[in-house]
Amino acid sequence: MSTEPDPPEHEAPTGPATPETRSSGTEPTAAETAEDTKTAETAEDTETTEDTADTEATAPTAETAEDTADTEAAALAVDAPPGEPAATGAADTRAEGEKGQVSEAQAELAAQKVERERIEQRKAERQGPVEAGGKLSGKAADLLAAVRAVEGGAKPAATVFADPEPAPRRPAVQEPVRRPQSAPAPQGPAPETVEGVRRVLTGAGAPESLAPQVAAVLGEGAGDTLTEDPWQLLRVPGLRPEQADGFARALLGPDCAPDDERRARAVTVWLLEQAALAGHTALELPALTTALGRQGVRDADAAVQSTLAEGEALVFQDALDEPGATKPAGASEEDDEGEEEARPVRVLVGLERYALAEESLADGLARLATSLGEDAPAQWEQAVAGASGGTAELIRAVAGHGLVLHSGGEAARAEPAALLAAARSLGLRAVAACHTPDGRRRFAALLKEPGEAVVTVAGLLSGAEGPGRDADGALALDLLILLDAPQLDVESAAALVESLPDGARLVIGGDPALLWSAGPGRVFADLLAARVCPQVASRTPDPGPLGELTSGIGVGELNQVEAPGKELVIVPVRDAGEAVHRTVQLVADSVPRAFGIAPEQTVVITPGHGGAAGTRALNAALKERLNPGPGRFGGFDPGDRIAYTPAPGRTVPGQVVRADADGLHLSCADADVVVPKERVEQSVRHGWALTAHQAVGGRWPAAVVVLPGDAAQALSRPWVYTAFGRAERHLSVVHGVEQALPRAVAEVGPKPRTTRLPALLRAQVPAAG
Repeated sequence: MSTEPDPPEHEAPTGPATPETRSSGTEPTAAETAEDTKTAETAEDTETTEDTADTEATAPTAETAEDTADTEAAALAVDAPPGEPAATGAADTRAEGEKGQVSEAQAELAAQKVERERIEQRKAERQGPVEAGGKLSGKAADLLAAVRAVEGGAKPAATVFADPEPAPRRPAVQEPVRRPQSAPAPQGPAPETVEGVRRVLTGAGAPESLAPQVAAVLGEGAGDTLTEDPWQLLRVPGLRPEQADGFARALLGPDCAPDDERRARAVTVWLLEQAALAGHTALELPALTTALGRQGVRDADAAVQSTLAEGEALVFQDALDEPGATKPAGASEEDDEGEEEARPVRVLVGLERYALAEESLADGLARLATSLGEDAPAQWEQAVAGASGGTAELIRAVAGHGLVLHSGGEAARAEPAALLAAARSLGLRAVAACHTPDGRRRFAALLKEPGEAVVTVAGLLSGAEGPGRDADGALALDLLILLDAPQLDVESAAALVESLPDGARLVIGGDPALLWSAGPGRVFADLLAARVCPQVASRTPDPGPLGELTSGIGVGELNQVEAPGKELVIVPVRDAGEAVHRTVQLVADSVPRAFGIAPEQTVVITPGHGGAAGTRALNAALKERLNPGPGRFGGFDPGDRIAYTPAPGRTVPGQVVRADADGLHLSCADADVVVPKERVEQSVRHGWALTAHQAVGGRWPAAVVVLPGDAAQALSRPWVYTAFGRAERHLSVVHGVEQALPRAVAEVGPKPRTTRLPALLRAQVPAAG
């Protein structure tokens, strides 16, 4: 990449630069590895669980889960288990509960809950549940025996993991044909339940402000549950084992011991939750037992077995494919059976919700891949005849298959747009779903008559957008084109696929070089790796110098590009203070004067929320320059740019309109949103500066990417590709990482995630040629 000389508007700062106060707080991910346990405070200042979460220790916060609301750790004085050093965890916890009118987020979450119930009921028909707490027999005994056998080097009994008999597809819950009414607002815990929890907490010296959260998580009888098992406190988001240990010690006194079976189970579940925040749907058994050892669990094997026996986690066996293995010539069926017996396996442990979602997703994808609609092939041939290049290839693949993958950059979206137009011209019920409202806007601009044919994933799931449901509860669609697939987590994907009727076609498309989803799973990458359906790779490159730059980054090369129109400008900086100063100068003065792009059309992207050049520091400086004010409503004033999180994993840019007794009024994607005052701090941030995960679904006329020197360890090829790709016309790079940038592009790929989807798909669908 060439370093452009600073134009006149990029003069060195004349005033004192903001002093660098501390590092950006970015940490390398160490999911289920031998990295040291990070503190919750450090985790707060990292960008996302994808880039930074430690499987063993990272607490789920707004920063680590990227777009989720702030859930800080409770202020608990912590005593370590006997024989171990004491620790202290602190943070404030806010009571949850929303008043007023029903929001889009509530409707979406309620719809997803219905889909999860359908998934669980379907799984229950195929496989009986394991009773919790009883003596083990049958399936549970076999599962535990399998764990012990694998740990001892033996092969588990084949019956343990034998596939159950398939069940017929169950009719879905009947729903309105057109857009349903908003789901009812979730009810908070009963006052008597909260009061019971408050008594238990205060009796042990814990903050009573935790009571509403604990009551909401543990449900009716939460006080008794907490008294019987104080480590159930770990189920509250944001709390850590050392905090639960301190609470248990205060509650139980001398009866509290580090080898308590209740503690072992709670820590096992907590570790699996942390793994989910880091993107894993399950953990390999050796990784889980190692992590348990680091959390002071002396008998990790017994902890896993107890957790499985109580039904709080599930165990799975996946066969491992050995690369390069070929079947010998003349091999018989008996030889095949012998090979199957000797095949290496891995044992995984995961939480039920993600296991059910992943299995349901695999079942649904296999159903679509092996079934086709009744539309006449001659119709599709007419559509193919009217297309050319990648569009014709895509339409031809969709004509003959129920499941198709399409990959490509921003310019390649014209191909699924042409497919959508062709399908609708044939009279088919076809819809395209994007990850964000901005993605919906950009895709709709490619169509002559978009109408209601382009929706968001959240709107389609909640029923606020799209064609509604048929009498069986399935989406009334013949073709669904699912865009922005790398941002799709496993639960959302399962809910969508389960909602498609038999015979419908599904096209899953996106840019595989982008960052993965904020939630668990890597659906698009797993599908590409499984090779169970046709894959159409677009040959349409993104245009111009910026397209050339990002295309090179996608294959691991940071190339020098010619930018005669100053499409790309590099701004070297010495420290974080200068980075903040130059960023404000670029957004407020340089870019508007040189390119005619207003400040509100420029996005600032930085690796993390914390530190001297994180989103907090940058947003404070940009607000002071662009929209100064007292911040009378939770730090916000009318005209402030914001990032609104209606649900975990989704960020919607917007602007503050006003504030009143009802809450903070926002304008987001041409929709009016009212955030109740008690939820403002949790779900609304200033939005001049974002992280790459927050920005991934949108594009702006100009982008300023800030790379302070202490952010080097947070950089990776997907992060750089995503951040640089948010610019449409101009990209400024505030560069303070020197050679760490080209090294990250060349050497640092996406962080691994442990998932089961490829193995589940290969077991049900033959590999595509």
